[in-house]
Amino acid sequence: MAEPSAATQSPSVSSSSSGAEPSAPGGGGSPGACPALEEKSCGSSCAVHDLIFWRDVKKTGVVFGTTLIVLLSLAAFSVISVVSYLILALLSVTINFRVYKSVIQAVQKSEEGHPFKAYLDVDITLSSEAFHNYVNAAMVHVNKALKLIIRLFLVEDLVDSLKLAVFMWLMTYVGAVFNGITLLILAELLVFSVPVVYEKYKTQIDHYVGIVRKQTKAIVDKIQAKLPGIAKKKAE
Repeated sequence: MAEPSAATQSPSVSSSSSGAEPSAPGGGGSPGACPALEEKSCGSSCAVHDLIFWRDVKKTGVVFGTTLIVLLSLAAFSVISVVSYLILALLSVTINFRVYKSVIQAVQKSEEGHPFKAYLDVDITLSSEAFHNYVNAAMVHVNKALKLIIRLFLVEDLVDSLKLAVFMWLMTYVGAVFNGITLLILAELLVFSVPVVYEKYKTQIDHYVGIVRKQTKAIVDKIQAKLPGIAKKKAE
């Protein structure tokens, strides 16, 4: 009888020990650590996380600089001009490199082939299964957005609809000062700067954010108490 009990206990011990080992790397709890690192595959969310937190300075610098230049170009020129110049710049690089490699191969009498053959052989076709997966994932977000829009515009919750009205009223003043491209530039600057600042001063920021949340909640509770429809709903 002792052997079966030992056999039944051994899987639990091994599973507990094997479950403890993966948690060791993430046990530090450093601020800004990617939660997806606990999984076997980080995925796109972890890649975006590492990008905005400047884990790889060169990679983030290239992405940040390129997108910022494109947005600044769109602010100064039309979309057609910016797209045309970008395509011309890309074509000039690839054509010059293709001609250069052809001349080198002719002089050295080598048969290396097309310089971009490795990229031309890459299979970039999108399978029907992957396409349906993307569509299904997008439909989930679309349905949630439609439900939220209906709930706000048909005033299911009066406070939430009033919040939207106040926000849109404030956005009219923002729109009078900034255009869409300027807002995108400011958004990019915030995306690539705020996470790093928050990671560095997380404790202080969380403290003040908590104070603001408490005060905001107190004001909202007072407003809800004065609205008869909301008060009855809470009493029920």
